Amino acid sequence: MKQFIIILVSLLLLNSCHFLEERRLSGSVAEYNGKTITLKELQTLTAGLSAEDSARVAEQYIRQWAISLIEYDVAKDQTNKTIEQLVEDYRRSLYLHEYEKKLVAQHMPRLIEDSIIQAFYDLHVDHLILPSTIVQGVLLVVPHDAPNMDELRKKIQQPDIEENIEWVEKFAYQYAVGYELFLDEWKNMNEIIPYMPFEQNTLNKLLTTKRQIELQDSINTFILQVTDIHLKGTRMPLTYARKEIETTLLQQRQVEFLQQERELLYNKAIKEGKLKLYEE
Repeated sequence: MKQFIIILVSLLLLNSCHFLEERRLSGSVAEYNGKTITLKELQTLTAGLSAEDSARVAEQYIRQWAISLIEYDVAKDQTNKTIEQLVEDYRRSLYLHEYEKKLVAQHMPRLIEDSIIQAFYDLHVDHLILPSTIVQGVLLVVPHDAPNMDELRKKIQQPDIEENIEWVEKFAYQYAVGYELFLDEWKNMNEIIPYMPFEQNTLNKLLTTKRQIELQDSINTFILQVTDIHLKGTRMPLTYARKEIETTLLQQRQVEFLQQERELLYNKAIKEGKLKLYEE
């Protein structure tokens, strides 16, 4: 085999007219069970290599190619039924998955009415427990030398923050190095901690008694004004639980929707005579 490859590669490198003419008709240098390796493949594979390296690469390529085909044939003969069944099962599952996904996207209503969400919340509220503290409010990171700091502290206090929000945003744009407003959005404390120079346990303790928390490092003043809070281990507010409830209800609706569609297909197949049921 190796001697054959060396001769073959030498002919490739020398671009032998006789060899090329001889192979022009078949276009192949190796064949197994109707599958071939073409001359062009080897020419591309060994381009730029020395004769010795070309022989080595070509021999390895042909050997691996042949072994993979031979081994596949043996394996197919010995495990044919098992593999074919697995392939068919997988093909069927892919078709069903794509069909049902398209069916849900095009025909299943996705709007969940507020009354349904409220009813679900009331029924399961004792199980909707917060894994961590959540807050609404505003967070500012301001350099120590920023002007009007006392006025800022007053402007963001409850209940004045809503009417002063334009002033606060203008101040933040001019002086703050960090600013986040989340008056209508719940923030998990894990999302806020990275912006505050103290540990979460310390912050959680402060939040039980304070709504405006201020801390400083060598450069900046950090101010967290909390407008609403729900502590870890307490019930989720509906506004926070809503997304989770909608997801759960849509999953339930999808199960019911697909079951109904399957029943329709089943009954249609019987009506059209495609499915025949015989009594024993």
